[in-house]
Amino acid sequence: MSKRRVVVTGMGVISPIGNSVEEFWSNIKSQTVGIAPIDRFDTTEYKVKLAAEVKDFDPKDYMDGKIARRMELFSQYAVAATKQAIDESGLDLEKEDLTRFGVCVGSGTGSLMAMEQAHDKLVNKGPRRVPPMLVPMMISNMAAGNVSIQFGLKGKCTNIVTACATGTHSIGEATRYIQYGDADMMVAGGTEAAVCPIGVSGFASLTALSESEDPKRASIPFDKERNGFVMGEGAGVVVLEEYEHAKKRGAKILAEVVGYGATSDAFHITSPAEDGEGAARAMTLAIEEAGVTPDKVDYINAHGTSTHHNDLFETMAIKKALGEHAYNVNISSTKSMIGHCLGAAGAIEFIACVKTVMDDYIHATVGLQVADEECDLNYTKEPECNKTVNYALSNSLGFGGHNATLMVKKYQ
Repeated sequence: MSKRRVVVTGMGVISPIGNSVEEFWSNIKSQTVGIAPIDRFDTTEYKVKLAAEVKDFDPKDYMDGKIARRMELFSQYAVAATKQAIDESGLDLEKEDLTRFGVCVGSGTGSLMAMEQAHDKLVNKGPRRVPPMLVPMMISNMAAGNVSIQFGLKGKCTNIVTACATGTHSIGEATRYIQYGDADMMVAGGTEAAVCPIGVSGFASLTALSESEDPKRASIPFDKERNGFVMGEGAGVVVLEEYEHAKKRGAKILAEVVGYGATSDAFHITSPAEDGEGAARAMTLAIEEAGVTPDKVDYINAHGTSTHHNDLFETMAIKKALGEHAYNVNISSTKSMIGHCLGAAGAIEFIACVKTVMDDYIHATVGLQVADEECDLNYTKEPECNKTVNYALSNSLGFGGHNATLMVKKYQ
């Protein structure tokens, strides 16, 4: 079967700097940092004081209150972002064959919050007090399940879980479903809500989190003074559509997905491969599928977590994949503003890439001040708005050695 073209026709975002694509992108352009002291629980005994929490989110803006109460926060975020994406796409669900409309929305952790609260009841009140809805509210596939139920989408419904690469893999696999005829339309992306005591303390015990108490110097990808990532949360969901289907109904096409690369380091459970080989292969596969040469890449949205190893090894990977062109391409990290949204990160950053090719606007890596001689590429200290962006890469790297790259092309 020949491969079908896949385009983006709708997008939705719940993020630490805005609960719509318009608000998110406006705050990206104004270099707003969504990191602040954690207010969801008392951090007195914690070394980590900061997170990038979603603000002013009311699930009743997107769904019935009774339905919302039967969902954990990560599922609420996913449904909210999906509603935005479907609304923007202009799809009339009553006129579509919903058996050809699928879902691929993942979460890295599911609900740590639900597990934490249920464990407290188990220990203090006994097993009979564990909530009967614990399991169906906690498990990570419930984001995809709730999206399917809420919108009546009866096509392929899957849940990709690859830690911090979840959102990118979800969009990549959904693209494959459409390319090879398993679906005509997909909602795809990632969601996460893990800013809770067990989530923060778990990552802190790994020494993965920044202990900075200055929101402007906490998530600083590629900066020599970087010392860990900042936990974020939210959801990013896109509507992907087979090109002819979108064209036939007169849809506004935002961008085209032209490349997807997925590899494994087979190296270490938390550290990327030290020479960046796995991430480089993912980029190369995405570029090759797009049918272009590395010098055509105009922009890379880096995984850029603000940890020493990730930023160094990703830099090496970009050099390996792009050769000398690595020094010419603009690179930036959205995590400098929204922290690391774990399973949602890649999806939100994919949306940033779509907006980049639409607007020819490359956002800055905010807070990057101190040059690191080992990270010597162009990490875009100031926004770039005088450059045409035809091709953008979005990278995600996950614990376990998972690497994923998507290539977005300007739609003309």
